Amino acid sequence: MVILIAEDNELILRTVQYKLIKAGHEVITTTNGKDAIEKLNTMDLDLIITDIMMPFASGIEVLSSIKKLEKKIPVIVLSNMGQEEVVIEAFDLGASDFMVKPFSPEELLLRVKRLTSNNISARAIPDHL
Repeated sequence: MVILIAEDNELILRTVQYKLIKAGHEVITTTNGKDAIEKLNTMDLDLIITDIMMPFASGIEVLSSIKKLEKKIPVIVLSNMGQEEVVIEAFDLGASDFMVKPFSPEELLLRVKRLTSNNISARAIPDHL
């Protein structure tokens, strides 16, 4: 599994990266939304974990890019308390799950496992499903 983490908080980014690598995933990281969108356009990704508020482009813009590209990539959105309206917008744009910060890295691993449990890449899912 190739997982992109887009998070501008270095501590959260490194903690999640460590946990995912330890769980056997290939992890790509970025600290801004613009770079996340560039990676989305140039790489085959199986899952994206994105913060809502990031420099240069938001997590909402990342989700919009996924939708425009018609890619079927599961996305876990990370948000701070008080951003409920943004989380609703994220789900409207195709987010698969969300977690409120601060969160347990172990719970995040469980959610990643749930979204990737069938071991079938998101890009391998037929369009008619």
